[in-house]
Amino acid sequence: MKVGFIGLGIMGSRMAANLQKAGYELVVYNRTQSKADALVKQGATRANTPEDVARQCRLVITMLSTPEAVEEVALGHDGFLKALPGNSLWVNCSTVNPSFTIKMAHHAKKMGQRYLDAPVSGTAGPAEKGDLIFLIGGEAADIAQVQELLDVMGKETVHVGAPGQGAGMKMANNMMLAHAMTAFAEALRLGTALGISEEMLCKTLLNGPAAAPYLKLKQPKILEREFSPQFPLEWTHKDLHLASITAYEQNIALPSLQATKELYAQAKQQGLGEEDFTAVYRVYLPNEEK
Repeated sequence: MKVGFIGLGIMGSRMAANLQKAGYELVVYNRTQSKADALVKQGATRANTPEDVARQCRLVITMLSTPEAVEEVALGHDGFLKALPGNSLWVNCSTVNPSFTIKMAHHAKKMGQRYLDAPVSGTAGPAEKGDLIFLIGGEAADIAQVQELLDVMGKETVHVGAPGQGAGMKMANNMMLAHAMTAFAEALRLGTALGISEEMLCKTLLNGPAAAPYLKLKQPKILEREFSPQFPLEWTHKDLHLASITAYEQNIALPSLQATKELYAQAKQQGLGEEDFTAVYRVYLPNEEK
């Protein structure tokens, strides 16, 4: 099976590499073409436009940063949707809001194509190991068609429900992820202000019942002030913004979401956007400790 893969950033490049290692023939596109070089060197075909991908494949996977980026590659001047053969399948792994996802599913159907929203839970490490969790909205038959590929890139597939519900589950997941990180950062700041060491706080808090399990994996970044991106802070802020839009659309109040979103906005304003999202801790630190 020839697979089109569009979007070769931190996550997409690793997902595509796992498919390639498993023997799938890839046609790849990325706006910054150099990001495709490693895959092309291993035998992937480089496409010059998203439309060029669609002319060679009946299955296209997208892993892009924002709704705007997704819409451009799908429906823009060189978009792939218009060039796909009829009844092809688009698997969108990008983290986008549910209403946008439903809009894309509608466009795909109108153009004679099928659509799955399949955002992933996991960062760069799980993406490299093939340990992602796919949160999917769409038809069960379409999932079955690509299950072998999902099993190469991930360790679990969760069929959440109809189109848009995979995206909705990802919104809820990333909102909790961001909340947990800021709660931990504030607990560390309070404890250190009282003279307790960061090491003691981490040892005690992260082995207690209140800590999200993933925080243990992030402990070295906090203690070593090593914030190379596994999941960039700017994308955490983007996801919180999309969750805020979704809350508005659903006419529900999520006050702690709004506060957390603005904290990540503050971190981004301080130049931390390209660092790992754990760098939000730096917002709380005295200047001499950052």
